Amino acid sequence: MATGNDCRAKVLVLDTDRDRATNISRRLRFLEYQPIIVVVDQLDPDPIGTADDDIAAVICAGCKNDALHAVATRLRDRHPGLPFLCLSNDSQFANGPNWCLESPLKRSQLERLLSRARRYHGTERRHRITGTSHPIRRVRRLIEQVADFDTNVLVTGQSGTGKELVARTIHELSNRCEQPFVPINCGAIPADLLESELFGHQKGAFTGAVTSRQGRFELAEGGTLFLDEIGEMSLDMQVKLLRVLQERTFERVGNNHLQKCNVRIIAATHVDIPEAVRNREFREDLFYRLNVFPIDMPPLYQRVSDLPQLLDELFISQTGSEAGSLRVSPAVTIALASYRWPGNIRELSNLVERLAILKPSGTIEIADLPTKYRQTDGAPIVEINNVTEAMQMTEANLKEHLQTIEQQLIGQAMAASDGVVAKAARLLSMRRTTLVEKISKYHIA
Repeated sequence: MATGNDCRAKVLVLDTDRDRATNISRRLRFLEYQPIIVVVDQLDPDPIGTADDDIAAVICAGCKNDALHAVATRLRDRHPGLPFLCLSNDSQFANGPNWCLESPLKRSQLERLLSRARRYHGTERRHRITGTSHPIRRVRRLIEQVADFDTNVLVTGQSGTGKELVARTIHELSNRCEQPFVPINCGAIPADLLESELFGHQKGAFTGAVTSRQGRFELAEGGTLFLDEIGEMSLDMQVKLLRVLQERTFERVGNNHLQKCNVRIIAATHVDIPEAVRNREFREDLFYRLNVFPIDMPPLYQRVSDLPQLLDELFISQTGSEAGSLRVSPAVTIALASYRWPGNIRELSNLVERLAILKPSGTIEIADLPTKYRQTDGAPIVEINNVTEAMQMTEANLKEHLQTIEQQLIGQAMAASDGVVAKAARLLSMRRTTLVEKISKYHIA
């Protein structure tokens, strides 16, 4: 592939036409990227083998070709976070970003999307929004759409859904990624101190101000200021914040000198802001100023098909080992999918930390779960608890017993996923086609 002394970002060019791929590669070299041409034909079912982890993006041309589409799909399955730049408008691949390139190619668009792809690739390694469910794919698309702009963003959702992760991802995909990302929790700071925290203060401005201090707006200059729990901000402070957003200037507490600020504002709240506006607990003009581009984070119970992937990632982060050292049984996955998760991802992370301490390796079974996670809305989760008794059964009875367990697990998985076969298959860790066959075999509605 690449020579060892070439440190330019690699871009894989997938095409069925070598001349077109060569033309695209010339443009990439001019933009100081390292192109890797892969010409797909019907004779070689997998011409790329195991893709290089250092590849920053894939340019997919002519994806209407079945062979090329199959190769691209396999590549995306192996590397879900790899950005695809597609010349064909109808080319969409699951589990990751797909950005359309206009034809004929325009240098400005190609340069902009490749720059975004490089930032996206780095972000995937640091801050990962895990999941392939429809709600989380929609969140990713919104993040990708707004990242390149300086638009104010309001992230809403229940506590523990990952609102700060959304804000960090937007920042790291934006042109401000080299500048500071400064978070502040507006609900955790007393109202009389929040002004100083945001705008800073001069020495002697109030009792205890023994030195001058920079505020968060100054610290975030050129970058992004994340105002978490904006719904908890007092009305007096809302007026002062609104002026800063309108004028792009502020004053330190105890100083009349106006300072200009160049920061992007991302706010987040679990509060129903429209309801707070109706109750006169939040200023309507500030709401409209912040709510230019809203992103709503779904609660965990609305994306239970992401549970297997979330569990794998959380176990890896807790144990520090590769995937597979600690697993959960299908029955446990179904039980967790049936739980309502009032604490969302934060609660799931706490549960995984507890399980990793109690059982650092092997398979997590139903008996290992705290009592409240073993309950389901339907029938109790089944599990073979007495292996000796099962082994003493005749072969026919054992086969029948296992089929009964399989039917119950499939039924519970279908109930937990609201009848969506693809989600149930992920919960059961089996292929969708296999699950469809078993549903037909057992006549499961």
